[in-house]
Amino acid sequence: MAGGQVKCLSVIGFSLICLKMVAATKTAPKIPTIDQAYSKISNSITVEWATVPGATSYLLTARDRNAVIETVVASSPGTVTGLKAATLYQITIRSISPAGRSQASPPKQAKTVLAAPILQVSSPSPDSILVQWETVYMATGFSVSIMRANGLGRIWKENTTNTSLTFTSLDAGTLYTIKAYAWNASGTPGDDSTCNQRTGPRAPANIQVSFDSGSLKAYVSWAPTEGAFNYTVMALSDSSRLSCSTTFSSCTISSLQCGTEYLISVLATNDAGSSRSISAVTLRTVACAPGRVTIQEDPPGHLSVVWSSVHLGDYYVAFVKNDDGLEVHCNTSLTQCNFLSECGFTYFISVFAYNKAGQSPLGDVFNYTTAPCCPGDINPVLVSSDRVEIVWSPVRGAELYETKAVDGFSVVECNDTVPACTLSALECDTKYNITVYSFSEVRGSNTSCTSRFITTAPCSPEIKNVSKDAFSMINVYWRSTNVEATYTVTAQGEKGLHQCSSTGESCTLWGLPCGSVFSVTAVAETPAGRSLPSYSVPLETVPCCPASLTVTQVTQSVINVSWTVGTGAQTYVTALESHTGQSKCHTHQNHCLLGCITCGINYTVALKAISATGLTADCGYQSYSSSSCCPLGVKLYRLVPNGIRIHWQASRGSANYSTDLYGSKGIFTCAPSAGLSFCDITEIPCGDVYTVMVSPVAETGLKLTFCPKKIYSVTCSGSTLGMVIYRGKRNAV
Repeated sequence: MAGGQVKCLSVIGFSLICLKMVAATKTAPKIPTIDQAYSKISNSITVEWATVPGATSYLLTARDRNAVIETVVASSPGTVTGLKAATLYQITIRSISPAGRSQASPPKQAKTVLAAPILQVSSPSPDSILVQWETVYMATGFSVSIMRANGLGRIWKENTTNTSLTFTSLDAGTLYTIKAYAWNASGTPGDDSTCNQRTGPRAPANIQVSFDSGSLKAYVSWAPTEGAFNYTVMALSDSSRLSCSTTFSSCTISSLQCGTEYLISVLATNDAGSSRSISAVTLRTVACAPGRVTIQEDPPGHLSVVWSSVHLGDYYVAFVKNDDGLEVHCNTSLTQCNFLSECGFTYFISVFAYNKAGQSPLGDVFNYTTAPCCPGDINPVLVSSDRVEIVWSPVRGAELYETKAVDGFSVVECNDTVPACTLSALECDTKYNITVYSFSEVRGSNTSCTSRFITTAPCSPEIKNVSKDAFSMINVYWRSTNVEATYTVTAQGEKGLHQCSSTGESCTLWGLPCGSVFSVTAVAETPAGRSLPSYSVPLETVPCCPASLTVTQVTQSVINVSWTVGTGAQTYVTALESHTGQSKCHTHQNHCLLGCITCGINYTVALKAISATGLTADCGYQSYSSSSCCPLGVKLYRLVPNGIRIHWQASRGSANYSTDLYGSKGIFTCAPSAGLSFCDITEIPCGDVYTVMVSPVAETGLKLTFCPKKIYSVTCSGSTLGMVIYRGKRNAV
């Protein structure tokens, strides 16, 4: 310690001042004094005190018989939490600074307020709410208040020493907010509890029931009830229980039973409970349809209808309707009715029971048939060469029809209950005698019915051959067994329909478009009708030639031939021919590159279009002259004073040439006179590198750019051109 002091004294005065300040900060802070300690919440006590200079925080301590709880706070006031309700605590406080803690302050007593009661609420009736709670420790009384949850209306407040309270005269179906707290012997209130409770809905009233006898449904309506979330309508009978639910003021109960008496009530429900209508409405449904119906014809011409009685049936109506639509009925309180009848009719009998609710559901419909009559207005309709459809008007009393077709050697029959018959497996182009007989189980078959003749449609022809001649005409040949018929041949394709007709065994189709596929069929026709089409024969025409063809020179020995697409063509063959040889290309594209072309030669271009099946169209010829050959031996010579001469060796044949020099200081062009193989450029800058290209010029004036290029360096000598030096060759671009 002495050594430290010696060392400190050896430094300047500033260090001595710092030493004094450090020693001063090590003094503990002053003891705070509690101004007041109080509790507003059952698990905490709030403490207020005067601020201690130099204190950075404070330690609050709450002590009871069983526990000590401490809390560090920054400033006054501070709160100690985690305490027990209705408990007396000794409260002390210490100030804290970097130097340490102060001594505890003189204690002050404070007691936590009572705990909040735990509420259980319910709505025993639409206008009341019952509030219940458990006993609160140290409580001597309770205060409970209630008001609408939306804040409207008055507030009811009651004080009690009990643990339950009922609020009455409330509005039904209304949400209320309930608040309760306990107080101690000194009247200090404790924590409060708040909860919401809705009153139950009022019982539905003014119940109206409307019954639909046709669908056996009941439409139930009532006056809306305030606060009801939904409604349940119940229909009770001795044997069933039906219901429907809704949020509206009406509901439909389905699947009611006939001949049944129901008690109908409505239950209104919300989250508080439910209320049933005070009285139930009685509903009597329609009676059930009478059963055990019997029909007798005794004597002939008189029908007697008898049935059994049904529950809730006040009277009965029997309906008798014949198949002409004429209807008669009998109204009686008994269980029997009598009617007049005629032969040749089918009668449909039904019996209904009636009461105040309406007509009973439709029961079984019975029929009674008298002797049948012969069918009239027989109308045979030809369907095809091997079938005939026969139709006629229904006849009175017929339960079954028998149709026979006779051609002298064979008989074809069909039996059916409807006034129509289809005779199948007939011979084509054959005359049949057709008769229709009516039949019933009571009278049997009526054999006095007349017959009618009908001839079937002609037989289908058979296409034997389809040929093409040199003039693009299509000849179609067929074979047929019909006696007399007119034949029509049809070629159907994507580009239209083409036909020809004949009474013989062949005809010719004209004008079929190229590049098309057709389906060829033949049909025979007679006054009796048309035959089925023959089996189709495919027909393909040659592909169409391209509308245009273009030849383009690509390099001195390569040309590109392109053409438009020919309809129906899948591949193409292009050929170039000259006295020097031939070049050919087979491709599925619409262009082709042909090589080994000799420059300066006349060629003939030929094109063939080929379909997927190999049909070929020769599409004519076109002449083409290949470009002139590129010159050889291109050289540059200096001219006095600032000129350049470009010289070359002309290729075979006569050709015009154009010369171009490309340098960094400009582009220079010259064209020689006809027949010359050089040209001069009089003024050209020296000291530059030039790219030189000599190109033949086509007859159209187009300059060909595929000839090779050469590079020359032109030096300067004094004020005039110096040497021309060859630098190399550049491939044509």
